[in-house]
Amino acid sequence: QEQLVETGGGLVQAGGSLRLSCAASGRTFSSYNMGWFRQAPGKEREFVGRISRSGSIRNYADSVKGRFTISRDNAKNTVYLQMNSLKPEDTAVYYCAATTGWTTRFDEYRYWGQGTQVTVSS
Repeated sequence: QEQLVETGGGLVQAGGSLRLSCAASGRTFSSYNMGWFRQAPGKEREFVGRISRSGSIRNYADSVKGRFTISRDNAKNTVYLQMNSLKPEDTAVYYCAATTGWTTRFDEYRYWGQGTQVTVSS
């Protein structure tokens, strides 16, 4: 079983950057594909991006492509979300999640972190 803890959220001005981290406590982190999702108030949870077990494959939502980068360090049991050129519409709670599949559907991710708030001011 994986327990996931996100850190790194905060308040940033538009155009700024943040890096989120997601640390896993289980022993099988490298066996999971990892995803990042976000949820703004009153909106559904939205796929942001995903990374394969080895880190060799990464996909992003069109809304963040070219601005966000996902990476992982399996030796540290950690996945990262580097967010650059942030916009007010990026404001949301950001979640990392683990899945054995290869999917953008949030309901197919088995383990979830508690989320971290990202607020982008204009």
